[in-house]
This record gives sequence, structure tokens and C-alpha cells, in this order.
Amino acid sequence: MNLQLIEEALTEQKQEMHRYMQRTTCNRSEETQVNLESEMAQVIIGVRRSGKSTMCRNVLRDSKKVFAYVNFDDERLALLTGDDLNEVLRLLYNIYGDFNCLFIDEIQNIPEWYLFVNRLLRQGMHILITGSNAKLLSGELATHLTGRHSQIELFPFSFREYCAYNQVDIETRTTQADAFRHAAFDNYLRLGGFPEIVKRTAPASYIDDLTQSIIYRDIRMRYNLRYMATFSRLAAHLLNVCPVKVNVKELQKQFNIGSYQTMENYIDYLKQAYLLIGVHKYSAKSRLRIRDEKLYAVDPALMSNRLDAFSGENLGWRLETIVLLELLRRHRPYRRDVYYYDETAGDTDFLVCKGNQTLEVIQVSYDISNPKTRKRELKGLDLAAKATGCKNLTLITNYHQEASMTEKGLPVKSISVVDWLLE
Repeated sequence: MNLQLIEEALTEQKQEMHRYMQRTTCNRSEETQVNLESEMAQVIIGVRRSGKSTMCRNVLRDSKKVFAYVNFDDERLALLTGDDLNEVLRLLYNIYGDFNCLFIDEIQNIPEWYLFVNRLLRQGMHILITGSNAKLLSGELATHLTGRHSQIELFPFSFREYCAYNQVDIETRTTQADAFRHAAFDNYLRLGGFPEIVKRTAPASYIDDLTQSIIYRDIRMRYNLRYMATFSRLAAHLLNVCPVKVNVKELQKQFNIGSYQTMENYIDYLKQAYLLIGVHKYSAKSRLRIRDEKLYAVDPALMSNRLDAFSGENLGWRLETIVLLELLRRHRPYRRDVYYYDETAGDTDFLVCKGNQTLEVIQVSYDISNPKTRKRELKGLDLAAKATGCKNLTLITNYHQEASMTEKGLPVKSISVVDWLLE
């Protein structure tokens, strides 16, 4: 271990952090979930390049806390082991002076990192952790930091954050401002919310690089997959057809994968790496809720902005994906679940539930100007209302058409997606 080289890396990282802290960045709604006074490690997880590190810098800057920072995604720190981390801590004290808050980026690169973190937590250090999903996966956090971590999910930009980033006025109520907001949403619908994609002239290349990085650097490294060509084709296929109800047996046959369990594992790997989000079917019976899962991309950009993607625009599916992601942002932190409803007579896109109580029934439709489409969407709301007893019904469309309507005597709130996202 070359102490001089490590000290050089940590000193340069401090300077880099200082430059970042001077920048104006977009605040994220999830920042309010981070508690730097907590005795538990604050762990930010989510898809690559969703802005996890930037969000942590925002939180630290606004807190005015004295903190130290180390990013293990540095070739000068690449050969460190768990036994070396105490020496890193000593050097951090030399560089930063006294501190009781430590921001650790890409910590999963160090073997047995969790032993070091647990020791610091016992000593009263406040810790903020983020990193890629190679080893810092949600399923492992419970094992490594048992009862000593608070997990915060971060998705790519919401539409409100997208507007803030692009300086789109969301307050003024004029025809011009409304037109600008809808134009911004049309771009968001197609380009998605990855923070860096807004600055790119070749979004397909950016998203393709991102997808391949997740598949080959995160998932392959973590699970040591042998048949990577097959796995990569499966990932591309699911992203092309999202949203889609999963039929594991059909996929197993289509991709010539010998084991049903292997196919289930493959799908789970894509969800743990946050390429895909799973939504369960609503049912009062637990055994039925775990069947017929519906998969969504973690951002609409992944549905088509990839090389060799053939999914097309599919604006209705993109709209549905955006609504789901916003529902997860609004409800998961409060332990509320999102399901879909599907029966022979009809279906409904989303049900928001707290335990066995349904709080809201939501239908999403790009355009309900066609009477048949309108009738179908309202029928789905009615069926879900009868099945759950919920009378809080919402119909989200791309453009505002009616302020309110009724279905079988039940009031239905009709709202444009732009207004709903900016509520």
C-alpha cells in the first residue's frame, strides 16, 4: 500500500468535491429523505447515472456539516482491501481535520466494506453511501448493514425536476407558459429523465453505453454470468416490449434457457440493477399477487434510445411508464404499494394501496377523444372501484379534456399528465 499515492488521491478528491459544491445543481425531492443526524447509514441506491452522487453533494452542502469524502472509483485506490480502510480513515483526518460525517462513493469496490462501515456507525459517525449496483444491491444491504441503514431510492429526473433543470416555468398560468410546459413534456416523454442526456446530441449512443455498462459491469460482475449474449438479448427484448406482463415459461422457450429458475433469476437481476421495475397484480390473495408481474423500464429513454431498438414511439406506453415512476416517488417512501388490476372484464393501470386499503385507482390514456377508448378506460376504473371499494378515481391523459366526469355514478377526476406531474 502506497500511502503517499493514497493521500494524493484523497487530496485531489477533496479539491474536486470543493469545485462541485460551487456548482448550481438541480435539487431532488428525495433529498428530504436523507437524515444526516441518524445513527443509521444513509444509502442512496438506484440506476446508474440517475444523479445519486450529485444529490448527496446537495444534501451535504445544504446541511453545512463538516464532512470528509472518499470515492473508491479511483485507480489509485483500486487495490485496497478491507484491512486498509483504517489507514484511509487516518489520512482523511489528516486532510479534513475533525469531522463526524463521511460521504463514501463507490464503496462496493472494496471487499468487506460493510465491516468498516458498521464499526464507524458504532463509533457515532454519520455516514452517507452511494455507488453503482455491482455489489451495493438492495438485497445485500439488509445482510451487510442489518438494522443499521436507511435506504433511499433515486430514479432519473421527475418532470418537475426536468423543468427545473431546463429552466421551464411551471408557475405562470398563461397560454404561452402552458404551451412551453407541454413542449417540454413532449421532449421528456421521448428523451426521459437521465440528467446527462439533456446535454447529449446522441441520446441513443449515451443510453446504449449506459445499458451495456449496467449489464456487463454491474450484473455480470456481481453474478458471474456465463451466457452473456443470451442475457443481453433478453434485456434488450424486455426493454423493447415494456410495459409487459411476464410469462416466464414463454421467455424460457423463446431464449432457449434450460431452467425456469434461471429465467426468473435473470429477470430479477435486471430489476435489482434498476433497469426494470416490477409491478404486481392486485389481489386480496397473496399467492395471486406474486404471479403475472408487469415489467416497466426505469426510464422511458431505455425503451427506444438504444442502438438496434425497434420499439418505436409507443407514446401511450411511455406515458404509462412516467406515471408509474411518479407514483413510486410519491408513495414508496411512505410504505404504500402500487399494483395493477386485470380481470377478464377489463383492466386498470394502477392502484395505490396501504396494506389492504386501496387509496386511489388510476387509469392512464394518451388520448380519450375516441368514444370507444373513453368507454374502455372508464370501464376499467369502474371495475377496480367495485373490486376494491375505492371511490377515489383518476383518469390521466396527455391533454386536458374534461375537468370531471362520472362512471356508473362515481365521480372521476380527469387531469392532464402535465398538471398531475406538477401537482
